[in-house]
Amino acid sequence: MKATSNDRKKTIAATSLGAVALGCVIYACIQLFGGSGTPPPAAPPVIVPAGGAHSTSASGSSAQPVVPGGNAPGVAATKLASTSSSLDPTLDQTAMLRTESLEYSGTGRNIFSALYTPPPPPMAVSKFSARPANKGPVLPPPPPPPPPTCPPTCPPINLKFFGTVKHANSLVQAFLLQGEDVYIASQGDIVGRKYKIVSIAANSIQVMDLQNNNTQTLPLQMN
Repeated sequence: MKATSNDRKKTIAATSLGAVALGCVIYACIQLFGGSGTPPPAAPPVIVPAGGAHSTSASGSSAQPVVPGGNAPGVAATKLASTSSSLDPTLDQTAMLRTESLEYSGTGRNIFSALYTPPPPPMAVSKFSARPANKGPVLPPPPPPPPPTCPPTCPPINLKFFGTVKHANSLVQAFLLQGEDVYIASQGDIVGRKYKIVSIAANSIQVMDLQNNNTQTLPLQMN
């Protein structure tokens, strides 16, 4: 019974030692072959001018300052790539070169240029420049034709005066007959688009013929 307990203890101790040894072997392999998955950051490159680097002397003189980006002041930057291999291989370089060789020739603003030159303002055209030159003297317009005059043989006015009426406001109107049409007109009215009433009296009226510019007196007719 004692032998069985001792054998079990030995087996457990041997298993524990084997597990510890296996872990040490795995850790050593990882450190030797695997290493860390993230490489340490590389130090930024320092570009030294063509005249050589300035070292710090024992007297305490400082070195030349380095500007951000790794270039010394006054020194051109290093060109890293200049071949077409750095471009996208799917781009059509022939078409790109052809578009770059085009020159803008429009009249508006070139959106691909930072400089903007405004177009010249339009020339002002005088409104008198389009008129033809007057070579002769300017003549006044002809006078208007004289009003028509009626000779003694003018046709009689085709109206008959057969009475008047006086209103309460002292307005006097005349009764006139032209054919079968009867008119009642005041002084200044136009009858039949042809005759104008000049004045009205008890026994006669004066009527102007607008077409012939002739004024005639029409007596009062009783029948």
